[in-house]
Amino acid sequence: MTICKEKIKVIAFDADDTLWESENYFLEIEKSFVELMSNYISSEKISSKLFNTEMSNLKLFGYGAKGFTLSMIETAIKISNSQVSADEITQILNLGKSLLSIPIKLIDDVKETLDILKHKYKLVVATKGDLLDQENKLKRSGLIGYFHHIEIMTNKREENYKALIHHLDITAEEFLMIGNSLKSDILPVTNIGGQAAHIPFHITWEHEKIDEAKLLKNFINLKTIKDILKYIN
Repeated sequence: MTICKEKIKVIAFDADDTLWESENYFLEIEKSFVELMSNYISSEKISSKLFNTEMSNLKLFGYGAKGFTLSMIETAIKISNSQVSADEITQILNLGKSLLSIPIKLIDDVKETLDILKHKYKLVVATKGDLLDQENKLKRSGLIGYFHHIEIMTNKREENYKALIHHLDITAEEFLMIGNSLKSDILPVTNIGGQAAHIPFHITWEHEKIDEAKLLKNFINLKTIKDILKYIN
């Protein structure tokens, strides 16, 4: 698969684990939560129950640190049979709050790549998560000045991308999405006729995993973000 660079007008970037690191921080908080709750049930069961709670809450709370924090509290109540203490709830809240002020560690070559692309294309952020949290991360990242438009989505389905493309007043084939999630960043875009580039991150959230063997390879795979320059610069 190749990119048709002559048609591209807008390049959209996922944020978490594409522009900066994120999932590793969530895993660190989950590890701390499991340790805190380990007096009630086994660590493996805690992680499993937390994930199941997150999945059932997605439609209510959406993605991001706030929903994750509420899911930790709910899980703590369930696994402790409502015996979790006020002090333990406070510790869980503090774990969740710490996610809202995590250091922004840009992924290698992000700024250098944006510096080159901004002169030729409109650049946008297309990410999902909590609005306030993602806006704050963008501000703290030092990257916000590179982007023509910021789109913080409740989800990344085909209809969400169609709405974004309509808002940008372009066609799907004039849109290139770059991201680390095949499920959220790549498949919905290629399904509606857009172009996509996948940059794997070394950690993938369980919810974002799919069977790659069953995929049509109608997108390009990159090792690093700067590799996109080989296709479109």
